[in-house]
Amino acid sequence: MKRGMFTGIVEAVGEVVKWRDGHLAVRARDIVPSLAVGGSIAVNGVCLTVVELEDGAFCADVVPETRRRTNLGKLTPGGRVNLERPLRTDQGLDGHLVQGHVDGTARVVRAAEVEMGRELTFDLAPDLAPYVAEKGSIALDGISLTVSSVDDPPGSFGVALIPHTLERTIAGQYDPGTLVNVEVDVVARYVARLMSRPTGAGAGAR
Repeated sequence: MKRGMFTGIVEAVGEVVKWRDGHLAVRARDIVPSLAVGGSIAVNGVCLTVVELEDGAFCADVVPETRRRTNLGKLTPGGRVNLERPLRTDQGLDGHLVQGHVDGTARVVRAAEVEMGRELTFDLAPDLAPYVAEKGSIALDGISLTVSSVDDPPGSFGVALIPHTLERTIAGQYDPGTLVNVEVDVVARYVARLMSRPTGAGAGAR
């Protein structure tokens, strides 16, 4: 199956209507008419393939590895999920490039109400720390966000959420202990890989 690219701009919030034996069904009447069997959709930032369409809902199969590595394995009927359709060639890039390949998960460790929304602090896994930088991009449950702080406290990162994001995504339900999917900025990952290569390494090097 072909895989899509995304921008981290959530288009709709769907409701889980069935979740059994790796088969996920999500009701999303606003976007289901534009979906096609075999196409891609991001669910909480995870790129899945639509395998069935029925009565305002789409179905996707979620393999065991995806259930282990993301928060999709913890979904239950009635739960809400962020949804985004793949980026089109004629579409502007409002967020940042998101692949739908979740790198890991993080838990909310602190939530504070502020004048213009909420400030959230998450734990930061050591293997992801090299790719997370203050003012850099990160996708949480498929939401494109800017990192507002790193290592404050140590081993954490923070983001600030405006009212629009809180109202239009599932971020409004985040509380301490909430588990979210994390995809680091793909550009940061490639830069880190290039920086780790020996000088002169690459195609054509002698």
